[in-house]
Amino acid sequence: MKRKLTGGELVSVASMLFGLFFGAGNLIFPIHMGQLAGRQLVPAILGFLITGVGLPLMGVASIGVSRSDGLIGLSGRVSRGYCVFFTCALYLTIGPLFAIPRCAAVPFTVGVEALLGAGANVSLALAVFSALFFAAVLGFSLFPGRILTWVGRILNPLFLVFLGVLVITALLHPMGAVSAVEPAAGYDTGAFITGFLDGYDTMDALASLAFGIVVINVIRGLGVEEPHAIARSTVSAGVFSCAMMALIYLAVAVVGAQSRGLFDTCANGGEVLTLVADHYFGTAGALILAVTVTFACLKTAVGLVTSCAETFCALFPRALSYRKWAVLFSVVSLLIANLGLTAITAYSVPVLMLLYPLAITLILLGLFGERFGHSRYVYGCVTGFTLCAAVFDLLRALPQAAIDALHVQPLLDAAAKVLPLFSHGLGWVLPALLGLIVGLCVMRAKEGAKRS
Repeated sequence: MKRKLTGGELVSVASMLFGLFFGAGNLIFPIHMGQLAGRQLVPAILGFLITGVGLPLMGVASIGVSRSDGLIGLSGRVSRGYCVFFTCALYLTIGPLFAIPRCAAVPFTVGVEALLGAGANVSLALAVFSALFFAAVLGFSLFPGRILTWVGRILNPLFLVFLGVLVITALLHPMGAVSAVEPAAGYDTGAFITGFLDGYDTMDALASLAFGIVVINVIRGLGVEEPHAIARSTVSAGVFSCAMMALIYLAVAVVGAQSRGLFDTCANGGEVLTLVADHYFGTAGALILAVTVTFACLKTAVGLVTSCAETFCALFPRALSYRKWAVLFSVVSLLIANLGLTAITAYSVPVLMLLYPLAITLILLGLFGERFGHSRYVYGCVTGFTLCAAVFDLLRALPQAAIDALHVQPLLDAAAKVLPLFSHGLGWVLPALLGLIVGLCVMRAKEGAKRS
């Protein structure tokens, strides 16, 4: 008899996946977007949900439907060289270079720092907090077989309880009407596109390609072996977890918009969360926020260290063991976390503008690959055309000082004239479609040559 997940097991796997996704950026970005969008919240949140929820769901589904053994198998359909490049770039981005350090920097900045007294040594406090944080992360990560229990059944429920107290209180006692809030620049005329690009910051579409193999391994560990059943369970878990994310994103964004009834626009989502918690709970609010954000980020960091270590073991089997990779990633993340949240966020944006188009096209190719037999020609052409255009998006997102130093402004001006939507950060869309057409034509030409 073919083994299938029970209802309780599916809920636990979905809870685990939600816990892996919902971390640092999933709290600070939607609440800040809500505050900036104001009465344009509806189109902004719709755009945000596409990249913040829709793409992660498709990413998990792509791994399951294509029956790939994680990102390595899916990106390997392009070429072996691209597989190594993209897998390393993606995992280092959502791993020790940006996302994992952010998991420690966010709870310190929006929670712990508010509890420090005047005159406290913030740098020393960050060092101590991040050391304790990554000690806990490493402790959980050294036992990847228990990730379903740690994240799905312990850390995630605790996080939801604390978050629920804060958000439900804010919704029941709103600080102002959303319809009365003037939208900030960028949201007044292009709220949908701005919200769409805001969803990039969560890094969840990238993380979905990484977490897909974690989910598959957990499902296999529960005794499900038949490929179709694994794919179906993976997609089902993705649907449940992403529905939970969408609901929380909407609630948190509404709270952010309502906060404008009492407070001015904040510099980041961390400040908004701090103001909201203090308004409703006073001194206790800082403690509730610190615990909520720490649990949110801890469980995500555990998932990221686990998936990064497992992937680098598979990619470089003769290098280090799983535990050594886990220790290495935790130590590097600890060091980068001490640079502070602002520096981590600033350097991540250009990298995301390069990787997100590549991730989006790879996800779509994996989902619909059966229609063209997962042809390497189609994968290669779409990816090649997208990569060329995405490089310009990366350059455009660099700080102006870097653009001037590299003397690339003439290239960016030329790209703006040639590539539709380039000014909106979507200059890769038309090249990707062109690559699809070229790939399909090459595939059919090769098939015709073989028949003749």
